[in-house]
Amino acid sequence: MPDLRLAWAVARGGRAERREAAWALVRRLLAREGHPDALLSNPCPRCGGPHGPVRVAGAPWRASVSYAGAVAVVGIHPDTVTAFGLDAEPLADPVRDAGGGVDGGLLRWVRTEAVLKADERGLRIDPAELEFTEAGNGWSARISDRTEAFIGWEPDGVPGILVSVALMRGAASSPQRLGADAFGSGGRAR
Repeated sequence: MPDLRLAWAVARGGRAERREAAWALVRRLLAREGHPDALLSNPCPRCGGPHGPVRVAGAPWRASVSYAGAVAVVGIHPDTVTAFGLDAEPLADPVRDAGGGVDGGLLRWVRTEAVLKADERGLRIDPAELEFTEAGNGWSARISDRTEAFIGWEPDGVPGILVSVALMRGAASSPQRLGADAFGSGGRAR
């Protein structure tokens, strides 16, 4: 059974409603793993405001959240890694496409965002500072000011959405078990 747990659902409303929908998914995933009382927070590492990476207290898991249009995509991974992040984007986005797409292509952008979320510095790092290498059925990425590499992959499962996952296990790690135990908005295991 893969280490990544992935879930998604349509998240309507404003920022607060979307966040609550995403956090409800994270709580469901944690409950399925035997941690129904885990607490979530997202303090910004710079200012302390509630807009930073999702933190899990009371369970040995890491969590990451992304929004792809009206779809909230969340993942949890055992806290056996030193970093974990995911990003998601719709495969078709008329606004993005009308603007000329994304520099370097959508796949590179989603991978970049996943790495920058895992790194927890976000776009304070220039995306040009990342170097990607294809590696078997995944990829690796380095940020110019770090010696450790991130490993990543694109899990299957979310219809019409490109999802990329990045994590760091240590300098000697390589991608393994690149699937996901996932459920969609209906809550059914896939």
